[in-house]
Amino acid sequence: MFESVAVLLAEHEELQNQLADPAIHTDAVRAKKINRRYAELSQIKAAYEHWHQAGQDLGAAKELAKEDESFAAEVPALEEKLALSQEKLRRLLIPRDPDDGRDVIMEIKGGEGGAESMLFAADLLRMYLHYAESKGWKTEILDSNESDLGGYKDVQLAIKSNASDPSQGVWAHLKYEGGVHRVQRVPVTESQGRIHTSTTGALVFPEVDEPEEIEINQNDLKIDVYRSSGPGGQSVNTTDSAVRITHLPTGIVVSMQNEKSQLQNREAGMRVLRARLLALQQEEQAAAASDARKSQIRTMDRSERIRTYNFPENRIADHRTGFKAYNLDSVMNGALDDVIASCISFDEEERLAELTGDS
Repeated sequence: MFESVAVLLAEHEELQNQLADPAIHTDAVRAKKINRRYAELSQIKAAYEHWHQAGQDLGAAKELAKEDESFAAEVPALEEKLALSQEKLRRLLIPRDPDDGRDVIMEIKGGEGGAESMLFAADLLRMYLHYAESKGWKTEILDSNESDLGGYKDVQLAIKSNASDPSQGVWAHLKYEGGVHRVQRVPVTESQGRIHTSTTGALVFPEVDEPEEIEINQNDLKIDVYRSSGPGGQSVNTTDSAVRITHLPTGIVVSMQNEKSQLQNREAGMRVLRARLLALQQEEQAAAASDARKSQIRTMDRSERIRTYNFPENRIADHRTGFKAYNLDSVMNGALDDVIASCISFDEEERLAELTGDS
């Protein structure tokens, strides 16, 4: 059943030898990728050894039981231990998303619902900031465009982790958050107390590890500078520090105005542009591969309604996984673990079904 493990164990040993070579660490990007893969294979190695030992313990107990019946009482517990270790190893052998260990750039945008949608964008930002804090991740607001009532027309957030284990990476957890988030509640602007339904969009991109990973021809860029503006459009800076970068071949446009320095805004804009280009490159590769796995949990359709936040009922519901809970107040304070775990589990079940031919 686990024929591929021998190959993976050999790869683990080879990576261990590479990491022992000081020369590897002179290339930060390569060393980071090797460390990610080594951490992933280390989990498989430990799970395989645990499974193998459980099998040996069960076999020994069965042999001893033939001569001494007292050992027979240990057999059921050892069989359960073997089954659990086998299932854990089987799940670890599911092909992992190669981007799981990457950091993330997230964009949250107001959608249908006007001012209420923008206010909910601010609530979603706060939710993700608290969730990141609970994980020990670092966050940085790259750019924001505030609304008159204190919400956000759009906001861009970078989230980073120092974890070497890809399963603990930012992308591994937040890649399922892209799509339309629907909110049902009484807006602060509603004088009659009526419940309104609004939507806010989220885009999530894996961040490029190093600039060299995505080649950008400077001749393909059109860069404009202008004065930053705040809520209502008023100028908040007396210099042309805001930057708009247009990637001519793809038509991707990135605008940055958060920093007072034109150089800092340009650097932040290039980070976002590289992330978007990486995502576009991956989408094109997936579309070109006829046998590419089309995940039902994380589609490329950014207009997909993925989740509803019902404030009157204190209910959160994920429309892809069927997850439902009545702790929305806690979720909005960053308690996203159960919601995201349902997405990860759903995705794993789908991948397992493909491996076993059940789909």
